[in-house]
Amino acid sequence: MKLGIVLFNLGGPDGLDAVEPFLRNLFSDPAIISLPAIVRKPLARFLAARRAPLARTIYRHLGGRSPILEETHRQAQALEAVLRTPELDVRAVVAMRYWYPFSEAAAETLRQFAPDRIVLLPLYPQFSTTTSASSFLDWDQAAREAGLAMPAVRICCYPANHGFIAALAEKVRAAMENLTPGLSYRLLLSAHGLPKRVVAKGDPYQWQVEQTAQALVDQLGIKELDWSVCYQSRVGPLEWLQPATDAEIRRAGQDGKGVVVAPIAFVSEHSETLVELDIEYEKLARTAGVPDYRRVGTVSADAVFVDGLAQLVRKALRASEQRRVCINDGEVRICPRQFTRCGYENTLGAN
Repeated sequence: MKLGIVLFNLGGPDGLDAVEPFLRNLFSDPAIISLPAIVRKPLARFLAARRAPLARTIYRHLGGRSPILEETHRQAQALEAVLRTPELDVRAVVAMRYWYPFSEAAAETLRQFAPDRIVLLPLYPQFSTTTSASSFLDWDQAAREAGLAMPAVRICCYPANHGFIAALAEKVRAAMENLTPGLSYRLLLSAHGLPKRVVAKGDPYQWQVEQTAQALVDQLGIKELDWSVCYQSRVGPLEWLQPATDAEIRRAGQDGKGVVVAPIAFVSEHSETLVELDIEYEKLARTAGVPDYRRVGTVSADAVFVDGLAQLVRKALRASEQRRVCINDGEVRICPRQFTRCGYENTLGAN
């Protein structure tokens, strides 16, 4: 059997000249700005032009480009290696949402590979209409245009996947080695922010982030652990999920606590980790009086994490044989019913 796997991620500019068009693609997505196209597209051009100078400064810290594509390719190669057997030929392709390679290129690669089955795997452990659902919609159009008619199964989310949580726990333990004796620390579990109005429409992202956080804390098994979920990367004047990571860092400084920050919604290193967490928030911690600031690495292509992804793919293959079109890391829908845009039953609810 030939299996095609599509790994979805945000993408990032591959040079400083790509920063503004990358941002334009981001703000043009109706899942990000839910306005009619006649308004959204000129607004996207305006927002991209206004934000581009600051974004270029951020990417200069990274050598002028995002490392996310290389990270995602490593994850794809590692996943292929784990899954490939004499009976199963595997091709994992990368489909970025806002910069190259887009879904069209991934679909063309799979068309040439001619798989018997396709598994769609977002590298977003927690489902949101602004990330996974948007990528699924984009893929559906690209697959139709490429003439890909073979069965496809979507992995909508895996917020408490054993491999993901175990790998993340090991990263946290590594960051907490050799802590300053006598100093009390607070573990900040930081996820990408989301406007509250998106959650109010039934998006399960915040609930799933909290499931990840609780699973991680349970896996760590540290008695009397001081921890908090928080949200980073706010953009614009909307009201975003709280508490904000920067506010939690200031609070830790006021409390005289050391800080260990763990990104729990990112599975690869990119600007939000390498610049926002490592540079901007480290500087904030110093000025806020935090006596020790440490950052937990992302799971990236960690073998335990990749094994967890492989288990999900195998589960998706079994689901394909049962003619199911979507799975998660549970046996049934995991989101409470108030989340009407749960990806398990409504993977196209991006608007």
